[in-house]
Amino acid sequence: MNTVIMITGVFVVSFFCGYVFHRLNSGKKIADAQERAAIIIQDAERNARAKQKEANLEAKDLLYRTRLDFEKESKEKKQELLSIEKRLVQREGNLDRKVDLIEKKERDLNNKDNFLSGKIQENDLKQKELNALIIEEKKRLQDVSGLSCEEAKKILLRRIEDDVRYDANVIIKRIEDEARETADKKAKQLISIAIQRCAAEHTVEATVSVVSLPNDDTKGRIIGREGRNIRALEMATGIDVIIDDTPEAVTLSGFDSIRREIARISLEKLIANGRIHPARIEEIVGKVKKEMVQTLKEEGEKAVFDVGVQRVHAEIVKLLGRLRYRTSYGQNVLQHSKEVAYLMSLLAGQLELDPVVAKRIGLLHDIGKAVDHQVEGTHAMIGADLAKKYGENDLVVDAIAAHHNERETNSIYGVLVQAADAISATRPGARRESLENYIKRLKKLEFVADSFKGVEKTYAIQAGREIRVIVQPDRLGDEQSALLARDLAKKIEKELEYPGQVKVTIIREKRIIEYAK
Repeated sequence: MNTVIMITGVFVVSFFCGYVFHRLNSGKKIADAQERAAIIIQDAERNARAKQKEANLEAKDLLYRTRLDFEKESKEKKQELLSIEKRLVQREGNLDRKVDLIEKKERDLNNKDNFLSGKIQENDLKQKELNALIIEEKKRLQDVSGLSCEEAKKILLRRIEDDVRYDANVIIKRIEDEARETADKKAKQLISIAIQRCAAEHTVEATVSVVSLPNDDTKGRIIGREGRNIRALEMATGIDVIIDDTPEAVTLSGFDSIRREIARISLEKLIANGRIHPARIEEIVGKVKKEMVQTLKEEGEKAVFDVGVQRVHAEIVKLLGRLRYRTSYGQNVLQHSKEVAYLMSLLAGQLELDPVVAKRIGLLHDIGKAVDHQVEGTHAMIGADLAKKYGENDLVVDAIAAHHNERETNSIYGVLVQAADAISATRPGARRESLENYIKRLKKLEFVADSFKGVEKTYAIQAGREIRVIVQPDRLGDEQSALLARDLAKKIEKELEYPGQVKVTIIREKRIIEYAK
């Protein structure tokens, strides 16, 4: 169509040009124009045919590609449809099997329902028959026994209760016997272990006083003719007087620290006076006992005044005085009680509590130790009973009873007294150990450090709280020295027992010395 239009246009143009040339020029010009118009028309026809041919080729190529795409898409759609059809067939088969299974189960359930319905009806009938038989049997039993159902039930329950009580009593008796036997055995075992572990040095240190003599001749005067003086002194004081080969010294042995102190003061006065005989011994001991009562009262009053506690019962004041001669691991109990009172006051002030109540609890928390060798029980519970007996309030009594976790506390003061008690008891130097044990611990500390290779010299300092180790610089480097410090600390933790902590210091020093001659 385009080609025809182009040809027509060319023709019209040529005609118009020929007409114009014909009108303007002569015949020659018209002939030339016609010739050029024919050439133009031929060129236009050739171009039109080429364009038409190219357009046909493009149309055929497009048609071919479109056909290929359509065939490919149709093939994919066909494969997808086949896959869907296959899955549908499988699902249909599964549904058929499930329907068959459901129908089968439904038939089984119907059969079971029918069976159960029959059984239930049968059981109902039997239950009714059984109930009727039970009622009839109850009537016969009531007629035979002459008792109603309630009366028979009460009698039966009473008999069962009696049988159960008898069996329970038998079981309780057996358990008590077993517990008593086990407890006796366990108690003996614990006592034997405690006796084995109780160090002789500690026992001597806690139960012995030594009186110095001007000369060894005084020992004979203390013994007296046929031992009458020493017997009189022991009878009057209740303390054993030991006279051995120790030069210029006499040992007083006894568990009661007050009696031991009375015996010590009495013996010192007798030695100073020079006249030692039974009558004089009884006289001096009597005076010292009276003085001791006054001394205990004064010591208690002084402690109360120092701490600043008011309105303390006179008997508690005396008990506080007795704590002046009571020690715990070498620590004076009265001084320890005063320290706890001061610490309690400081802690209470920080927590915005009553410092007066806190000081009172701290001063009285170990009051039970004054009589714990005379009264059975722990000193915490004995102290709580004494505080309650002599008019202390419930807050003080509760804190005293709970300061060793033997009873749960009901106030924050019970927790404070536990903390203050631990601080006072564990501060450095509060509780001493015997010189022999102390030296043994230092030597063992140095021995443990010397057991490592490369150690040149060891020094236990700061009362055994620090060990300084000098190593050989040629054998141990810096990294090996750091490893040695860690290994030594671990070995000390494993093999030694000590209060607090031990600081391990490794010293590695290399010196080069030359002499100028």
